[in-house]
Amino acid sequence: MFKKILIANRGEIACRVIKTARKMGIQSVAVYSDADANALHVQMADEAVHIGPPPANQSYIVIDKIMEAIKSSGAEAVHPGYGFLSENPKFAEALEKAGVAFIGPPKGAIEAMGDKITSKKIAQDAKVSTVPGYMGLIEDADEAVKISNDIGYPVMIKASAGGGGKGMRIAWNDEEAREGFQSSKNEAANSFGDDRIFIEKFVTQPRHIEIQVLCDTHGNGIYLGERECSIQRRNQKVVEEAPSPFLDPETRKAMGEQAVALAQAVGYASAGTVEFIVDGDKNFYFLEMNTRLQVEHPVTELITGVDLVEQMIRVANGEKLSITQDDVTLTGWAIENRLYAEDPYRGFLPSIGRLTRYRPPQELAAGPLSDNGKWADAAPTADMAVRNDTGVYEGGEISMYYDPMIAKLCTWAPTRAEAIERMRVALDSFEVEGIGHNLPFLSAVMDHPKFVSGDMTTAFIAEEYPDGFEGVELTETDLRRIAAATAAMHRVAEIRRARVSGRMDNHERKVGSDWNVRLQGHAFDVVIEADPKGATVRFEDGHEMRVTGNWTPGDQLASMTVDDAPLVMKVGKISGGFRIRTRGAELKVHVRTPRQAELARKMPEKVPPDTSKMLLCPMPGLVVKMNVAVGDEVQEGQALCTIEAMKMENILRAERKGVVSKVNAEAGDSLAVDDVIMEFE
Repeated sequence: MFKKILIANRGEIACRVIKTARKMGIQSVAVYSDADANALHVQMADEAVHIGPPPANQSYIVIDKIMEAIKSSGAEAVHPGYGFLSENPKFAEALEKAGVAFIGPPKGAIEAMGDKITSKKIAQDAKVSTVPGYMGLIEDADEAVKISNDIGYPVMIKASAGGGGKGMRIAWNDEEAREGFQSSKNEAANSFGDDRIFIEKFVTQPRHIEIQVLCDTHGNGIYLGERECSIQRRNQKVVEEAPSPFLDPETRKAMGEQAVALAQAVGYASAGTVEFIVDGDKNFYFLEMNTRLQVEHPVTELITGVDLVEQMIRVANGEKLSITQDDVTLTGWAIENRLYAEDPYRGFLPSIGRLTRYRPPQELAAGPLSDNGKWADAAPTADMAVRNDTGVYEGGEISMYYDPMIAKLCTWAPTRAEAIERMRVALDSFEVEGIGHNLPFLSAVMDHPKFVSGDMTTAFIAEEYPDGFEGVELTETDLRRIAAATAAMHRVAEIRRARVSGRMDNHERKVGSDWNVRLQGHAFDVVIEADPKGATVRFEDGHEMRVTGNWTPGDQLASMTVDDAPLVMKVGKISGGFRIRTRGAELKVHVRTPRQAELARKMPEKVPPDTSKMLLCPMPGLVVKMNVAVGDEVQEGQALCTIEAMKMENILRAERKGVVSKVNAEAGDSLAVDDVIMEFE
């Protein structure tokens, strides 16, 4: 077995590989750019090698720099993680020439299946059903428009060497095809060093279901069930689960056998994923093969008990698979939510900065691996599991140079409903401050009827949130539960304040039992009857709720119980109440005495400043292109400028018709959030 491996990656996947290496008694070597000098993966590894400036094309994807790090560290093998060089055949070739093992598939398999154009041709030759499209190289935007018309809109414009949603656009008309082609080409060049583009038919109402395969160098191959990855935004997966709530055993078997056959046809060895589009009648079509570990691999590990990273290392070491297809058993249900450094209230645009608070929920080890170092060889048998794969820590920086994903939160339980409920509590328990993040959105998805029923497609986010995410409007029942809990909490805080001031001892002031709670447009008059074990909160209509919990003033997380049901809330203090985040809702809760509530109703509401005639920068980023100048008349939907952030190009468009009166930025400028880019008459 290898004594030392180098991880040619960063962030949570580098940390994930280091954990398995540590379990196997293998030393690990991290590589890092200037931006990652203090990163978690650097701290976790046994040693680390500096490889250059922050941009990936000057550090993480420069093969020569990785090869120098391998030589200086004496590593015998390299795990590429995902992204960066993981599907670059030139990297695999360089390792082979240097006599260094690649913990991934052979160079030929990467070339055959890692390139989307080539892989589709091979699949067609093997009589695998594929999505209609144009597999040739496309020279310019005019040709892209012509091809799109020949295929028929809508079309998917894709980078041949792409992955992770980079270099992908959906076009519904000629204008979008022209813009999408250029943006995809630019993103592909920046992220992968390969700007080749192809176009295929975009299948509406599809489900994205993928099969995990595992093959060795001795001709053995198995599949480890499927993953449902239909909850996507900008073609990038957000929520994954295993197994799929849609497939039946017969379809699962057919897809699995076809995936293994395709992998073996190209001499594949290692862990890989064959992705399919599945329609409502369970017809499935080959989409692509990812010749690497997937971001969502933990859900497969949780339902099978197989450590995929360990298997990759053993295959690279020349070992035979220790399990057969008959040994693969799918136990329970697992769900993964991707925590991104992006603001759902600003159209999910990237957010950068320092994590002033980062407290994941407590992990529970019931699966094959967990972040606390407890490992098992079998599928989970406990009632539930919580796992958080992360690459950041409190006080660390979220950089503008890399992918905005900062953690993968996973839960496992015997049934899908239980796994979802465990995820709801885990999301509410996750504390993140200092940056914009998508925790509220993830919570909203977990409660959405379509997701709960399993009736979703890849169009879920576009259909259910067509105008973006604006938070969650809770039911009156949920609001009453929050009102009861926060009223009891506020009473505790008031008693503490009175005691600290000495007023309780002097009998100058007693904390009353009558309160008014206002939240999300609702107001409740309540009476609190406290006792040593908790409090009974009685509403004006006579309904009572029993509240218990160990919250004390100053705690930023409240784990309460209301009528025997858990209620977890992220808590912040505001004047006369709390700022609460729970179940996808972020709300201000004001708890006042009846007299205070009466006076508050007479106060005028603060009116926000008018920015309707300004284009504000929605995220920190670089101006790539300015499409208009002073004096130009613009129409609704017209492109105004392009901002690049975290390897993604974002086209800002006019919300209404107008005339440009002032332009404050130009191509090459770096902008902060809410910088005024231009103004209108």
